[in-house]
Formats: sequence, structure tokens, C-alpha cells
Amino acid sequence: MGLLFASMLLVTVWAGLGNPRPAHADRVKDLVNVLGVRSNQLIGYGLVVGLEGSGDSFFRSNFTQQSLANFLKKLGILLDERTVRNLRLRNSAAVMAVAGLPAFVRQGSRVDVIVSSLGDARSLQGGTLLMTPLKGADGKVYAVAQGPISVGGFEPGKASARAERNHMTTGRISGGALVEHEVVIDLQKKESLTLLLINPDFTTSSRIAQAINAGLGGDFASPVDASAVQLRIPEDFRGNVVDLVSAIEALDVEESSRARVVMDERTGTVVMGENLQLKPVAVAHGELHITIAEEGQEPLPLSPQETIILPSNMEGESSRKERVLMLPQGPTLGEIVKALNTIGVEPRDLIAILQALRAAGALNAQIDFM
Repeated sequence: MGLLFASMLLVTVWAGLGNPRPAHADRVKDLVNVLGVRSNQLIGYGLVVGLEGSGDSFFRSNFTQQSLANFLKKLGILLDERTVRNLRLRNSAAVMAVAGLPAFVRQGSRVDVIVSSLGDARSLQGGTLLMTPLKGADGKVYAVAQGPISVGGFEPGKASARAERNHMTTGRISGGALVEHEVVIDLQKKESLTLLLINPDFTTSSRIAQAINAGLGGDFASPVDASAVQLRIPEDFRGNVVDLVSAIEALDVEESSRARVVMDERTGTVVMGENLQLKPVAVAHGELHITIAEEGQEPLPLSPQETIILPSNMEGESSRKERVLMLPQGPTLGEIVKALNTIGVEPRDLIAILQALRAAGALNAQIDFM
């Protein structure tokens, strides 16, 4: 009976995927994560050898010297103190190796490793990472990294004539870490699952619970808060949680999110949703003046210059001297940006204008800074 019910549900879900999806619908798979199913961060300290004179220097990175002496000692090569002090390290470098241990990864699997110089090495190009244990937050070794480093750049020339492309002190070892210990995640014995929303939202949380209940044909899911949905595993799926999660992930839900504007003042980057609405307002920024008025209402003059009245489609031209815009009531933010681009407003000015609109209450959107 359990397998029959699971098969019927899977058939129903896949049949629904054949129909046109609702506008802006997203899969539950793209909206949530299962609590406890996550990756773990690993880190380790190691040595890179085989560099062509671009490694750590003796005077600025003496810890590399000590590390190399300790490594040789483990291999049965004993060096006296004087020999250690005279070691020259230009062909080696101390590095930090980091990797992510994905969920459900098994012993013997391989994961990528990022290697970054810790000293004053000029380049890791051509180097090989020696055996480096990678530890988790609990101090246990979960993987061991080793292998040649791929930098993805080049450094032609010598001394003052040297040129460099891309970052030469950070590289990647594809599949360079061998997993030694697993992080056990047992879902089959669970009686309930917690689905964590990637972008917490009360409306989306409620919609996900409703979609799951409709798909399962019962009251199994309930929203806990804006960031979580509690799912009680049906009896028919006990011991078969994989099929349950697979069926739920294929359900369509229309995500509801707050209006947001993301800004990066360092680069002048502005990312926004086109459906943001603006209230009637007047803005003056330098030589630029913007008036958003209701239909049929003539704005108060903000400057002796000519007012440009742009229709909703924002088609029009303006000369360099004309720095005044009049927009109809309720224009979208996309129309505002298009109009500002018409008169040559730069991104940094746009950032200042959007901040002022938000502070004045004319732009009901969340502004995030990178």
C-alpha cells in the first residue's frame, strides 16, 4: 500500500509538471533546504613545493622554514639547527587549504580544494601541495589533500618587467582531497522533517505548506514561522524519505518576497526589481530634478529650466541642459531608471537618489548594501 501511494503521488507530480507552470512559479527544491542536510567546512595547513623561485622568503616567512624542517623530520630526515637556519625556501611556500564536505559524501570520495598562500610567496604556479590533513570545526580529520595546483593565470617576464594576469597566490586542486571520514545523516528513521526557507518569508512559508498538503492529500505540513515548515512524514513514506523529498521538491510554489534594492557603492552596482512602485514625490540632486505627480497635477517648478514630460513608455529625448523630469503617478522603478539613463545619470547618483526616496517614504522597498 505504501509503495502504491508513493507511486501515485510521483505520477501526479510529474503529470503536473507537463502542464504550463504558473507565472513566476518556482520549485520547492529551489526554495528550501532540509534541516541537517548541509555541507561542512574543512581547513588545513600545508606546504607547497616545486615552485620556480616564487615561494616564501627566508626573512619574512620563517614559519615556512620550521614547517619544512618538521615535515622532513616525519620522513626520517633529521636536520641540525644550523642546517635549518640555512634553508632557502624560494621553491616552497606555506599555504592554507580549505574545502567543503558535502552532505551524504562517502568515504573514498573526492572534493575540490582551494589553496592560498600564507606567507610572501609571489606565485603558486607549478607547485604541488604535500599531504595536508583537513579538519572540521570539531578538530577531527575528515579529508586529506594533496596534488598539483592549478592557478589559472600566468606571470611572464622577470623582475621589474614582470607582468601578471589573474591572482597567482591562490589556486585550486580539482578532486584534490580524499574523504577519510563521513558525516552520517540518517533520514530514514525520522518521523518529521524541517524545511528551511532560503529566503524567509511568511507568505512563501504558508504557500509551501499548502502545496505540500495538497500534493500529499492530507494535513502533513504546517508553517512554523517565516523561515521553516514542519513536515510530518506520512506512514506510507516511513523508511522511504528519499521518494517523499523528491516528490515534494517537484511541487510548484509562487514565491513571495519583499521589494528589495541591492547596492554596491564601491562599484556603483544597483540591482532592483522592476515591479517596485514609487509614490508622488519631488527630488533634487545636484542639477537634476525629478517630480512624480498624480495625473492631471502640475508640479511646482523646481528650477527655471524646462520640464520634460515623459509618458509611461519613457520614450523621449532630452538635451544636456534639460535636467528636469516629470513622471506620471505610480511609475515603476524600471521606468525611473530608464528615464534617468536618458539624461545620463550615473550609477553612483542613482544610489544617492534611491536612498533619498527610501528615507522620504516614497520608495517602499528594502535597501541592502553589499
